[in-house]
Amino acid sequence: MIDFFIKVKQQKAQNLPFVLYRKPNDVKLVGFFQNNDHLYFAENFEETGFVFAPFEGSQRILIPKNQSVKWEELITFLEENQDLNFRDSEDSTAKVHFENLVQKGIDVIAKGTLKKVVVSRKEIVDLLNFDLVLIFEKLIQSYPTAFCYCWFHPKIGLWMGATPERLLKSSNNNFDTMSLAGTQKIQGAKEVVWEKKEMEEQQFVTDFILNNLKDLTSEVSVSSPYTAQAGTLAHIKTDIEGVINENSSLKQVVSVLHPTPAVCGLPKESARDFIIKNEGYEREYYTGFLGELNKEGSNEEELNSDLFVNLRCMQIKNNQAHLYMGCGITKDSIPEKEWKESVNKAVTMKKILNMQ
Repeated sequence: MIDFFIKVKQQKAQNLPFVLYRKPNDVKLVGFFQNNDHLYFAENFEETGFVFAPFEGSQRILIPKNQSVKWEELITFLEENQDLNFRDSEDSTAKVHFENLVQKGIDVIAKGTLKKVVVSRKEIVDLLNFDLVLIFEKLIQSYPTAFCYCWFHPKIGLWMGATPERLLKSSNNNFDTMSLAGTQKIQGAKEVVWEKKEMEEQQFVTDFILNNLKDLTSEVSVSSPYTAQAGTLAHIKTDIEGVINENSSLKQVVSVLHPTPAVCGLPKESARDFIIKNEGYEREYYTGFLGELNKEGSNEEELNSDLFVNLRCMQIKNNQAHLYMGCGITKDSIPEKEWKESVNKAVTMKKILNMQ
């Protein structure tokens, strides 16, 4: 992998766009290295390349296949190297602010305006001698079941992450997606037990997906909810698959799914308005989506897309890491518990930065 990462450092030194990524449970590392610094966009989702889309707005940036060099490399996984005993100091001011935000969400839900809203916060961590390659290697080694990526464009910035949530996978007209919600820290061999609030939150997400895809898809099948592990965290997951109708498009399906209730809330527009009005910062590409767009399959007629929600991520700028974490709020939420959940999610990236 030495040559691969030399290419990464050269690309960054030339201030040219690139993306590195490894899919969940895969041993293949992929890189797209753009040959200019132009901003390309995925406008109709018929383009081919790697798309990087924000939470809000239509600036879906594309690293086009036909303007890039593609590299692939196999990964050798090392022995388990996660620091499971990582401990984080608590910011009392941030805690009070976030708990107040959660309570405001609970109050709005109690009035009947919303069923659920996902509120988030940003935390800034100072970096010393940041090494992009070293951090990315730690990321892919520490989170083998996540979609791990490093994305850079000189006109946008540098983002990295290890997300557990797929937005949509499609092969021609066949698709599969997931409903993911609820979070708790895994404690050794102790059985994961979900509370009513968490089960209800996850069902909101499942119902939203099914109801909003029914006019665009057919032959939809749904799994029973089950516990899925993402690093040291557990989530409730439901698998959904089916067929996209001939008169529907990939762009329509993605537009319906994004942003999902798992990152926004229900009803979608009301939850998004609450978020924009009350969070106090711009999410930018956090809770957006990213991934392969119209990749050629095993035959000439097969086009595959594989898109993930941008969770457990950080933006690197000015020798600082901007970390993002959010929590789904329902009528049964408890502000202090939601704060602790956000702290657990922050550890995903902090452990990586702590390994330098």
